[in-house]
Amino acid sequence: MSTDDLMSLATEHGASPLQVGAVLMIDTVDVLGSGTGLDVERAVDLLAQRLPGVPRLRKRLVPAPFGCGRPIWVDDADFDVTEHVSVIPCPSPRDEQAVLDLAAVLLVTPLPRTRALWAATLVTGVARDQAALIVVFHHVLADGVAGLAVLGGLVDQSEATGKPRAVGPKTRESDFPRRQASIRQLAIDAWTRRLGSLRGLPVLLRRLQDAARELRSVRWTRLRPTSLNRPTGPRRSLVTVTVALVGIRNAGHAQKATVNDVVLTAIGGALHRLLALRGEAVDRFIVSVPFSERRAATHGDLGNRSGVIPIRVPGVGAAVSRLRFVAEGTRKAKRSSPGATTALLGPFFRILAQLGLFQWFVDRQRLIHTFVSSLRGPEQRLSIFGCPVTAIVPLSASTGNVTVSFTVLSYAGDLTITLIADPDACPDLATLQDLLAEELAELAR
Repeated sequence: MSTDDLMSLATEHGASPLQVGAVLMIDTVDVLGSGTGLDVERAVDLLAQRLPGVPRLRKRLVPAPFGCGRPIWVDDADFDVTEHVSVIPCPSPRDEQAVLDLAAVLLVTPLPRTRALWAATLVTGVARDQAALIVVFHHVLADGVAGLAVLGGLVDQSEATGKPRAVGPKTRESDFPRRQASIRQLAIDAWTRRLGSLRGLPVLLRRLQDAARELRSVRWTRLRPTSLNRPTGPRRSLVTVTVALVGIRNAGHAQKATVNDVVLTAIGGALHRLLALRGEAVDRFIVSVPFSERRAATHGDLGNRSGVIPIRVPGVGAAVSRLRFVAEGTRKAKRSSPGATTALLGPFFRILAQLGLFQWFVDRQRLIHTFVSSLRGPEQRLSIFGCPVTAIVPLSASTGNVTVSFTVLSYAGDLTITLIADPDACPDLATLQDLLAEELAELAR
């Protein structure tokens, strides 16, 4: 496990597990147009056949022996695909929102630590000629970028190229399960890494300096209480806003801003208007934006390699002015050391977790208002089980006292923003959904 993976485990304390995933909406009229629909048994068989190409999906996490370092991934000798893949009919009213409601339940259902940390649910009978695949995995298995690599190992091919799905690392069934390394090998490896980390001390010190500058750059002071930061329970609700990517991209380019800058600006405006409806006046928000240290991952290179960037996002003023402000803030953050705050916050959070104080801290923190996680997905339409994937909805579970958060994914010319909220702490999620759609439309004009 990496240091970032370790933080994912250490900080998982609270009402909802630290799990992420995606919903693949599927057109069950197959790509050949035969209209035969989805062959459920064949779909499950195909998933089972593709698992060896993503080795981590057949591994479980176990503690290392004393003195041998962090937990390790080992092949699950008792792996059974039926424990991870299920098929269920879509609940009434059998539409996309019904799928999202089901995904919200699955997202906060803890995955057993005794097995590989993922689950896939094939939902049949979604409206007419539609189905959905809900994939959920623990954050320790993969971050957002690595999660796209996992999905890439399960889909068929790109419709644009017509080329067969890329095959993952060659894995003969005779090689599975591989024996766990000996205690001696694990101890040598652990101490080699510890000694090697001393060589990286100068780099770590520079990152600590960058982290201090990054925190100062947002004037990170204790926020006054708002309804955005309240105790949250175990339930979650999901809604989405989907817009054409080209309009958002053009809006950003016109102001020398990125797609992410446009999304952050729209979220700031929507949150300001939502709080105004609640009788609260908040003009500026601190948003925690996860930042990946890699642009892509492979099936054999999963786990977490990311940090966070705190960004100030205004909620009032002309949309163009707010966008320029956000764009300048993100440019400054990227010029220093993106995600450097993890160098400070990571060890701090792990110490709190060891002392049993982490949950107390996140349940009462007043440093950020929300999380906004953005990913660049496939530009071409994908297919799975011989059927087109018409949409991909990103999933992530908000934690601590953050009542609503946002996950963003581009796919085949569309931009989908998933709003994740505690339905009790944020009962007006549908209103926020409408406000966000309006803000995006205003920026894209």
